[in-house]
Amino acid sequence: MLKHTFCHLPGIGPVKEQHLWDKGITTWEKALAEFDPSSSPQAGPLPGIVASMEKFAQRDAAYFSGLLPPGQQYRLFKPFVNDAVYLDIETTGLSPWDKITTIAMYDGKQINHYVQGENLDAFANDIKHYALIITFNGKTFDLPFLRSRLNCTLDQAHIDLRYVLASLGFKGGLKKCEKAMGIDRGDLEGVDGSFAVVLWDEFQKTQNPKALETLLAYNIEDVLNLETLMVKAYNLKVKNLAFTAPMPEPSGLANPFSPDKALVDKLKSLLFF
Repeated sequence: MLKHTFCHLPGIGPVKEQHLWDKGITTWEKALAEFDPSSSPQAGPLPGIVASMEKFAQRDAAYFSGLLPPGQQYRLFKPFVNDAVYLDIETTGLSPWDKITTIAMYDGKQINHYVQGENLDAFANDIKHYALIITFNGKTFDLPFLRSRLNCTLDQAHIDLRYVLASLGFKGGLKKCEKAMGIDRGDLEGVDGSFAVVLWDEFQKTQNPKALETLLAYNIEDVLNLETLMVKAYNLKVKNLAFTAPMPEPSGLANPFSPDKALVDKLKSLLFF
C-alpha cells in the first residue's frame, strides 16, 4: 500500500490522492512517467516521489511515519511487517511519579516480556531491533512512559491503532475495539488496565507468583491481539482498492502465561464488595 501512497506529499490530501488513483496513477513509478521531471514542485508530486523511492529503498520507515497522518499510518504495515513489533506496557498508575511494572513485545514470531526489578533495563536495547512499533494509544501513553522512565529514544516509525481504528469508526478503548472486531479474551474478560495495577500490588504485597503470571498473561494478550487488530484494520482499509491485496489473518502464538481465574475473582470481590 505504501508505494501507492501520495497523501504524505506536500499539498496532496485524500481527495487529490483519490483523483490520482482514478486517473490510473496508482504507483510512484506511474507518477514519474506522468509528471515532467523538469517541472516545478507545484506542478506535481515528482520531487516528493523521488525522495519516497529513495527512502523506501533505504528501508526508512520513520521517514514515512513522520509525513503520514495518524489515521493513515497503517500504510506502513505491509512493507515493514517483518521489521515490526507490537508493544504494550503496564504501570502503577497514570501520574508523573508512577512506574512501569511490565512490558510485552511480540514481533509475530516470538514474545518477550520485561518485569520491574528483573529485566526492564534490557528493553531499551531490544526495541532497537525493530523499525516499526505498533501500539494502541501508545502515542499518548506507552511511548511517553518508556521515554521518561527508561530513557529510550523510540524514534522508530509508529502505528497507533487507536487512530487507525477510529478512522474506520471503531472508537473507545482497546477492549471495546476488540469486541467490535470479534476478539474474545476468554478468562481475561473483564480484566483491564486498572485491574493490572491491582495485580501488581497483590504481587508486591504477597509475592504470589500467580498474581504476576496473571498480569503477564493480560499484558501479553494485549500484544497478541494487536496483531489481529492490525491485520483486520489494514484489510478494511484496502478492501475497496483494486491495486492492493488484503493480508492473511494471523495464526498467532499461544499466550505463554495463563490467568488465575480464582485469584482474579477473589481480588474483584475485595475491590467491589
